Amino acid sequence: MNVEKLVKTQRIFFEKNITKNVEFRKKALKDLKDAIDEYQDEIILALKKDFGKGKVETYLTEIFTVKNEIKYMLKNLKKLSKTKKVRTSYMTFPSKGYIKKEPYGIVLVIAPWNYPINLSLIPLVGAISAGNCCILKLSSKVPNTNKVIKKMLSKIYNKEFVKAVEINETETAKIIDSNIDYIFFTGSPNTGKIIMKKAAKNLIHVTLELGGKSPVIIDDDVTLDIAAKKIVWGKYLNAGQTCVAPDYVLINKEKTKRFIELLKKYINSMYYKKDEISDDYTKIINKEAFDRLVSVINKDNVLIGGKYNKEKLLIEPTVVKVEKLDEEIMTQEIFGPILAIVETNSLEDSINFVNSMPKPLALYIFSNDKESIKQIVNNTSSGGVCINDTIMHITEENLPFGGVGNSGMGSYHGKKSFETFTHYKSILNKSNVIDFKFKYPPYKDFIMKFLR
Repeated sequence: MNVEKLVKTQRIFFEKNITKNVEFRKKALKDLKDAIDEYQDEIILALKKDFGKGKVETYLTEIFTVKNEIKYMLKNLKKLSKTKKVRTSYMTFPSKGYIKKEPYGIVLVIAPWNYPINLSLIPLVGAISAGNCCILKLSSKVPNTNKVIKKMLSKIYNKEFVKAVEINETETAKIIDSNIDYIFFTGSPNTGKIIMKKAAKNLIHVTLELGGKSPVIIDDDVTLDIAAKKIVWGKYLNAGQTCVAPDYVLINKEKTKRFIELLKKYINSMYYKKDEISDDYTKIINKEAFDRLVSVINKDNVLIGGKYNKEKLLIEPTVVKVEKLDEEIMTQEIFGPILAIVETNSLEDSINFVNSMPKPLALYIFSNDKESIKQIVNNTSSGGVCINDTIMHITEENLPFGGVGNSGMGSYHGKKSFETFTHYKSILNKSNVIDFKFKYPPYKDFIMKFLR
């Protein structure tokens, strides 16, 4: 594929200023919503083929989330796009100030495989809403889903506006070198560093949505049954292949035994039918990921599960106890259906442990004590915090979603999606009716006194 030609084609189209029209953007969003409705059954089937994702989970985590983002943008786009008047100071009197919202231009969205509809189309919605053209790079790990995305987008958009592509690293590098304006990347921290280095060379704006080990802190004052239920759901959703999945649990050793019993109860009720894993449970994406996950399971430390089927790429919901903090399971993001349990002596120990690790994308707190919650929030740093639940904070359109430090930079969702893909251009309109002579050299003696 001639990616340089594609970028040039989009540049020519963007410079016609068609995408700056709010009504054009709204029509593009409505067309996307209609297309998602039309291709919904194909999307569900494709994700089932790619990694065994269930129908309900696909709708909730993929289709519904994108449609909700489109709904927000259609409702608020006119207001978000308006040029904003701002006050000016006596230093520029008489004058008027404005902030004009304008698109960056050509956006490259690099999407991952784990939520291939959600994590490709929600950034696309943001890019379109802000008035950009977009090249959407899809992951090669989900070929069936890619076919549906490409067919859907090519039906509603011309390639000079939006184009979905399946390209390799070399072709991706050529796009970045072809005078694009913005990169939105979702993936691992290691790949994010490569993308950022490449973007820096070309002075391209970048948003990095990465991951990391998202901890769960369980306080002494807690409704343990509810905590276990919500942790099981958040951990084993998509078989743990979620960037904000609970990675490890920090819990007082006195509560561990009861907590494990509750985890087992909810794992069985949610994901098993007559001792067989149900269709609601997702398989691992490929053999490489499967082998990596199996290699980090220390059978001596397994508390729940631990069995797997390589032919079906299934690893049952597993819980392991961490004996040594330098174990492989604690040195990398798990990104699979294995939950690690770390015993601590106090809330302070848990806070110190979180702060000893790279800053996570999400921090989960289960507590009924307001002071404990306040202590954790004020003394830790993470991309986001979810209290007495898991995952659900990223579904709120008014809460920006993004990382900090090793878990990423920049954020999106709702209003923040529009802001991420928009340049806020400051404009000062100075009147010539009055022009103070004292600002010009040679300066009079009183100027310093006046300024001070």
